[in-house]
Amino acid sequence: MALINPYINFNGNAEEAFNFYKSVFGGEFASIIRFKDMSCPEFQVAEHELDKIMHISLPIGGNILMANDVPEVMGKVSENENRSKIAISTENREEADRLFSGLSKDGSIEMPIGESPWGSYFGMLRDKFGIEWMVEYDQK
Repeated sequence: MALINPYINFNGNAEEAFNFYKSVFGGEFASIIRFKDMSCPEFQVAEHELDKIMHISLPIGGNILMANDVPEVMGKVSENENRSKIAISTENREEADRLFSGLSKDGSIEMPIGESPWGSYFGMLRDKFGIEWMVEYDQK
């Protein structure tokens, strides 16, 4: 079966965001590639962007959360737009509560976690980096 692995664009704070996600989900980064690692005559990178993230990945369960910093030459990512949400299915309520609590720290809760009208334990939030998450435990 195919896996779906979310990929997020950031405006220079991908590393900070992923250190935060690592603190919530645990695990280790599978890769961190900076623009300076790829700089060559065919791929010029501005001096002030050399330490920004070209690619970072964090395995979470059987999936991988990935991201990069968008080079300024490509324009800014709108952090206030309604990005696609990242949905997390948990194995139990305790895991749902832990992840919801961790991800919502310094963010905003769009729908508090609790019993949903459709019968699952569910909540939605926007983390402090503007990324939207849905956390759900469905015992069915």
